[in-house]
Formats: sequence, structure tokens, C-alpha cells
Amino acid sequence: MPAHLLLIDDDARLTSMVRDYLSAAGMTVSVAGDLAQGRAMLLRETFDALVLDLMLPDGDGLDLTRELRADARWRSLPLLMLTARGEPMDRIVGLELGADDYLPKPFEPRELLARLKALLRRTAPQGDDGVLRFGRLEVDPQARQVRIGGEHCDLTSYQFDILMVLAGSPGRVLSRDQIMDALKGHPMDAFDRSIDVHVSRIRSAIEDDPKNPRRILTVRGAGYVFARKQDAEAA
Repeated sequence: MPAHLLLIDDDARLTSMVRDYLSAAGMTVSVAGDLAQGRAMLLRETFDALVLDLMLPDGDGLDLTRELRADARWRSLPLLMLTARGEPMDRIVGLELGADDYLPKPFEPRELLARLKALLRRTAPQGDDGVLRFGRLEVDPQARQVRIGGEHCDLTSYQFDILMVLAGSPGRVLSRDQIMDALKGHPMDAFDRSIDVHVSRIRSAIEDDPKNPRRILTVRGAGYVFARKQDAEAA
């Protein structure tokens, strides 16, 4: 599945060029011309990465960076800043606020593509052996096993499948309907709240403190998000 990127920049010529180049490289690119449009798109769609200009008509990209890193829905969204500012302090502040990388303008589209590919590789949880690793948590699709610090976690087959749906899209908010759609083939009443019940049981198995979860987070009114960074040692 191609990576879906959101580019927030008010330079129409640049965004057109970047969208064409990244699309030719196999990525899907959505464009917003200001912060308000970008915020609305983040609420409507799920993205694999964000490319954010710091200087926008209706505000500062640093403010949006701060907002995203304070919200569980987007805390782990890979973020690359674009800046035409000459002061390195702006870049430092952006990185300290939670941006993952930066690229000064003007830039070569090829360098942007290379940085995005590297960023997506760094944030992808799957190892060479196919095991999904998140700090001390390991989800092994082949063996259908879950381990915390090497210790086996007891989950039913159905609970494992729910965990795989969530862990397969870390940092992305999934609604109950999206989770159920991904589990087609399992008998399930679409009008009950069994997803919530199973998530509660999964938390009991994989969370250090199920009442204060750090791995599967609830986004009120939206669904659930599986955190990319969960343990202090993985931060």
C-alpha cells in the first residue's frame, strides 16, 4: 500500500512540483495550503507522514507541531519540516517540539524523497524477521504470539487478530468500523460493543497498567490508536 503523505505549504508552484514528483515515486500526496485546511484534513483522513512548512498564511508550523505532539491521535505521526528561515534555532526548536527531520528551502525533490523514505523506514515497526516490535512488546504474525520482555502473553485468536490490526497501523486512529472491516470473516454483531470488550482484555494482557494504557490508547469519539513509542526505553 503506497504511503499517504500530507503536505502543508502555501507555495502552489512548489506543492504541485512536489506532488508530481512524489506521486511518480509511488506515494499518494494530499496538499493543504494553510494550517486550517491541514487541521481539517488530519481530522478527516489518516496519513503516514506529514511534510510541514513553518511559515504559513494563518500561523506558524511550530504551533501545529506542538499541537500534534500533545495529541495521542498524531503524537507518533512522522513529521518533516520545511523551512526557508536562515536561523538554525528555528530548526532546533522544531526538532525539540517533536519534528523528526527538517529540510531547508530551496531543496531538490530527490532529497525530499530520500528523507521521506528514510523517515518511513525508521518509523516502520517491522523487523527483518517479520516480528512487530514496540519497545518490550513483540507481536509475531507467523507464530501468532505476543511477548512482553520475552514473556508470552495469553490472547485468544480473535484478540490476536484485533491486536494485529492495531499494531499494523501504529500511530493511526482506527474507528471500530475500520477494525471490524479488517476482521471480515469473523462472526460479529456490528451493533454490539465487543471490540471495546476485547480491547479491554488485550490491555489486561499487554499493558503494565491496564487502567493507564500506553500501548493501545482510546481517542474519544474516534476509536483506538496503537502507540509507536510505548516504553521509557523506547522513547
